[in-house]
Amino acid sequence: MGGEVKPAKGLRRHLNAGFVAGFLLVLLTYVIVSQQFAMDTPTAVTSTAPRIDETGLVTKTSIDTEKTEQERQWPKETPKDASGAVSTEEFPKIHSTNAKQLENGKVVCSSNGLYSDTCDVDGDVRINGTALSVTLVPASLSSEHHEWKIQPYPRRTVSGIPEVTVTQLASPEEQAAPAACTVTHGVPAVVFALGGLTGNYWHDFSDVLVPLFVASRQYGGEVQFLVNNIQPWWLGKYEAIVRRLSRYDAVNLDRDAEVRCFRRVTVGLRMHKEFSVAPELAQGGQRTTMADFAAFMRDTYALPRAAPVSVGQSAPEKRPRLMVIRRGHYRKVVNMDEVVRAAKAAGFEAVVMEPRFDERVEEVAREVNTFDAMVGVHGAGLTNAVFLPAGAVVIQVVPYGRLERMAKADFGEPVADMGLRYIEYSVAAEESTLLEMLGPEHQVVKDPEAVHRSGWDKVAEYYLGKQDVRINVTRFAPVLSQAFDHLRHR
Repeated sequence: MGGEVKPAKGLRRHLNAGFVAGFLLVLLTYVIVSQQFAMDTPTAVTSTAPRIDETGLVTKTSIDTEKTEQERQWPKETPKDASGAVSTEEFPKIHSTNAKQLENGKVVCSSNGLYSDTCDVDGDVRINGTALSVTLVPASLSSEHHEWKIQPYPRRTVSGIPEVTVTQLASPEEQAAPAACTVTHGVPAVVFALGGLTGNYWHDFSDVLVPLFVASRQYGGEVQFLVNNIQPWWLGKYEAIVRRLSRYDAVNLDRDAEVRCFRRVTVGLRMHKEFSVAPELAQGGQRTTMADFAAFMRDTYALPRAAPVSVGQSAPEKRPRLMVIRRGHYRKVVNMDEVVRAAKAAGFEAVVMEPRFDERVEEVAREVNTFDAMVGVHGAGLTNAVFLPAGAVVIQVVPYGRLERMAKADFGEPVADMGLRYIEYSVAAEESTLLEMLGPEHQVVKDPEAVHRSGWDKVAEYYLGKQDVRINVTRFAPVLSQAFDHLRHR
């Protein structure tokens, strides 16, 4: 019993088989890791920086929409300066069997097919602002070199916005690799552009503020904004909103001489649809709705009313307040006094307001929030519906000219998505000043469909740019009654 024990022949055979199996497992692991960044794309991706295919996803590499391994290990309290930067030494060490692929990072670029292109980049991401480049540097040999061109403004059809080049390097030794980091951030980044159609109140919200809310809400303010084609006046006008979304000063990307390094960067803003949010498309694993955005706006400006007035038998003397929007130029209501009298007859306290673009947003927000309903001709003034209490009513007066589809997309669906009651009133030819201006036989009056077929320029010129409305208050009265009844029975 005390002698040397020799392995049996059967045991030696099992050991040999185990060695072979282990070797094959190591070989398989190597193949999988070396293919980590191989792109499964609907179209060929080359190094000539193609545009994103509008039919859908360019890269279908797996992306964890929850937190990555690095983020799960990130220290809760990481020393950083006012820009959110930390020293390289503060990055956590990765101890994982999946460490190599996490260090090498990943790029996922996508298109919603109608509006915008975006790229989500995770790993060692280096941003050179003056070169408008975002580069993923792998820790080791990973894959082929890939490039994408992204216009960081949400409407890809808008001209004059410089593109950002997103590059995935094949190795850290590539000549295209940017210089070493001069600033390393401990928070993720969102890269976006201003300019374009901003300056129009509705586009400010539809094109930038709503998509920016969707992109950054998941970070709870711990995100750095890097802005291309920056407009200081715009950031000043909407400072309260931007400050709620990010605790850090926005970086002017065009004049930034630093090489900024991040672990996660989103390039471009995803615009789901006009002035609204598609919850199923919101990123970050957090369901986001347009009602969330409206609530965020009320909270940002400390608006006191979250619900409209209660209209009922308990307080018959309480009249809901109706904001009647007066436009200063085209698409004016030329019989405003009649409309106000009709609103009062329907039971409203009607007040005519003319919001101006140069007014402070917080002042407009506080004023609008005092109302229970809003009525206005299709135009930027209806954007202020976002400040109304939830459950309020919005009546959109649609100008003559078969504009209902556009009106519904621009305001009808967004207003309903905010949790407001939407009512539409379409102007008849007899209520349009185009009738007296052009006569009943003019094609613009007689055949709006033909005008639409001729192109957008004529539609905009006549139906949006040369038309005022004279509302038939007898025809309009049932719409006002419908709005009042909603408030009474809500």
